Amino acid sequence: MSAAQTRKLISRYYAAFNAQDVDGMLACLGTGFVHDVSQGEARKGKDKFAAFLAHMNSSYKETLSDIVIMTNTDGSRAAAEFKLKGKYLKTDPGLPKAKGQTYKLRVGTFFEVKKGKITRVTTHYNLKDWTRQVLGK
Repeated sequence: MSAAQTRKLISRYYAAFNAQDVDGMLACLGTGFVHDVSQGEARKGKDKFAAFLAHMNSSYKETLSDIVIMTNTDGSRAAAEFKLKGKYLKTDPGLPKAKGQTYKLRVGTFFEVKKGKITRVTTHYNLKDWTRQVLGK
């Protein structure tokens, strides 16, 4: 897969994210998919990732903008940086109470791509900043 094809794949993945299109996101994922979590344990497999996405879509309304995608020369690895704008809809266990608070974050994600599909997604964001924003501090 070329670098340009990888950028198109990741663009399609993020377009599906912005549309809260779980099936569209899952269609971009390959065999042996792993979601490395910034604040927890890795989720292995599309089924676990689908459950995570359903939970996220019920608890948060998030939109990404200013997405910049970078790839290595053969398209097997990529990174993206973007702005995330969100609304906290439903209280997540262990987190502050949801009251419709809004928040903005800068986020970075790393990808592995094999045979034209994403096989690993690792996302990093500042949880302390998110917490400060939803607590109104």
